[in-house]
Amino acid sequence: MDKRSIVEWRGYIPAITTPFAADGAIDFGGLATLLDWLHGEGMHGLVVAGTTGEWTSMSDAERCSVFAAVGDQLSGKLPLLAGCSAFTAERVIAMATEAHKAGFSGILVTPPPYICPSSTEISNFYRSVAKGSPLPVCIYNWPPGTGIDCELDLLERLTDIDNIIAVKQSTSRLDRFVATFFALREKVLVFGHAMDEHGLALLEARGGDGTMGAGGVLGRYQPDFYNHLWAGEIEKARQCGRMDRVLMKEWYTPDLVGKFGSGPAILKAALDARGLPGGHVRAPLLDICEEDREKVRRTLDELGCLSV
Repeated sequence: MDKRSIVEWRGYIPAITTPFAADGAIDFGGLATLLDWLHGEGMHGLVVAGTTGEWTSMSDAERCSVFAAVGDQLSGKLPLLAGCSAFTAERVIAMATEAHKAGFSGILVTPPPYICPSSTEISNFYRSVAKGSPLPVCIYNWPPGTGIDCELDLLERLTDIDNIIAVKQSTSRLDRFVATFFALREKVLVFGHAMDEHGLALLEARGGDGTMGAGGVLGRYQPDFYNHLWAGEIEKARQCGRMDRVLMKEWYTPDLVGKFGSGPAILKAALDARGLPGGHVRAPLLDICEEDREKVRRTLDELGCLSV
């Protein structure tokens, strides 16, 4: 069976934030409100409890409780991917099992962070995950968060494994993304297209699957980049892409990490500015200061997003 046809993942699939209260508790009411807004704005899917969702400060049980809440609200309405990164395959599989029960359609998994395993160890890890997971697996190559930048030959071997059906290539280097795209696009889904002129040119000329971006804080403009592209409305797609690029330029470094705070803290400030439940980040992360919140508000105002 063609692995690319197993799921219907395409377009703009944001990695969403997890709202926390001031005491660090998960704000499930705020989460429900945020999910309603994201769904209403036309997201093509959601990544839940990934990097932007602050999985690093959540217990496995908490992540599974978030999967259950999201599944109860949105399962069957749009594709849901569960962030199941962990240090061991056993923990990944346990969370994947709960995500499956909650109605998710796949899991997103980085190589084990911090320990910097070898390519052989990474291969063994993903083989174990793929064999034990009841859901299809998307490899998440995230060098800033793991200390590992999977080489193309490793990704080629990994995508030969049954049940691995996609790659999220989160490199800031255009040449590495393009090499990954052309090497793997016939085998698996490949996410990571930038919403800029390079990304648009590649999507127009050779097609592509989509972008798993951070937060979805611009609302409909981010999925509309792809909606307009698919409709052949290239100038409209370009305009939406320019808005997304403003965020990347103003809020993120070239290495795709936050300029004046963590990515989750910046995105939560953006949601707060829009009257949505961004909430707090969890320690050891810190909420951004009022001066930086004003930077976020100014950017959104210039993009016309504060009156919506």
